[in-house]
Amino acid sequence: MSHNTFGHLFRVTTWGESHGEAIGCVVDGCPPGLNLTPEMIQTFLDQRRPGTSRFVTQRQEPDRVKILSGVFEDDRTDGPVTTGTPISLMIENVDQRSKDYSDIRDRYRPGHADQTYDAKYGVRDYRGGGRSSARETAMRVAAGAVARQVLGADIEIRGAVVQIGPHKVDRANWDWAQTGNNPFWCPDATMAATWEAFLDETRKAGSSAGAVVEVRASGIPAGWGAPVYGKLDSELAGAMMSINAAKGVEIGAGFDAAAFSGEQNADEMRSGNDGIRFLSNHNGGVAGGISTGQDVIVRIAIKPTSSILSVTKSVTRDGAEVDVRTKGRHDPCVGIRAVPVAEAMLACVLADAKLRHRGQIGS
Repeated sequence: MSHNTFGHLFRVTTWGESHGEAIGCVVDGCPPGLNLTPEMIQTFLDQRRPGTSRFVTQRQEPDRVKILSGVFEDDRTDGPVTTGTPISLMIENVDQRSKDYSDIRDRYRPGHADQTYDAKYGVRDYRGGGRSSARETAMRVAAGAVARQVLGADIEIRGAVVQIGPHKVDRANWDWAQTGNNPFWCPDATMAATWEAFLDETRKAGSSAGAVVEVRASGIPAGWGAPVYGKLDSELAGAMMSINAAKGVEIGAGFDAAAFSGEQNADEMRSGNDGIRFLSNHNGGVAGGISTGQDVIVRIAIKPTSSILSVTKSVTRDGAEVDVRTKGRHDPCVGIRAVPVAEAMLACVLADAKLRHRGQIGS
């Protein structure tokens, strides 16, 4: 009932709060015999962790992951391998500043989960948002690293920010290599410079900006997913919408498809040297809820960070009208650090789809 678990055969349960002693997750359903080390997981956590540039929160968390269970090594194994039992992962919180939030103990911050948590539970951890904080997503990234081991080296997952505020990348300039050359995961070197100036201005004004993140998976075979209630795209949409600040999801052409004609939207096919060759991918690699063998393409809209220095109108827990100004260290654009999170959720959904397909079809 508490809904802290997602997935079917590859199941992830996260726990912990933003300002608690630690955060963690349990990954259940991972097959045995897969190599897994803390260093493999740390590679992805380092991409998400705070304090890496002036365009993200300056909270200094090393996010060092510990594997507590589910991995074993001796002279008969090729390094540490998964055992098929639950994998428990933990990250200690080391840079909490709970006093930054004392002023909003009884005040609801607009756009946050303060009011809704009180309405549901009657109690809330106001320190950094508690369980509703994006701090929880570090464990999704850790779980996503395990999921990538399940998927194998032939499947590549990568993401980029394609829009910040009103400024969109020029797809004619798309270069995946550029995503590692700037602090925005931007595939367009020219647009990265525009974003830098835009976010500097936004940050200095004490405000924030939204973003659109695009993630892609290549190497997915045809046949994963299921019709009706197990559609791959519906699983992806649910997973992406569970990410903090996500307000919209598109698969393939998404909302643009509404303006297409049937002829324009059809992903026509021809015979190729390796089987079917598609002439387009408007459906984002999924048709009828089942993967087509093309790249799986997902975009998510991330709202502006709700924690801003500007004064906003609100009420107290008792209903008194007040003005709220959120102190603390916050991302001027939370969409930047959403890239490794979205990649991780894509990996987890696909790992689950792989295991479910194998369970039904046998290969």
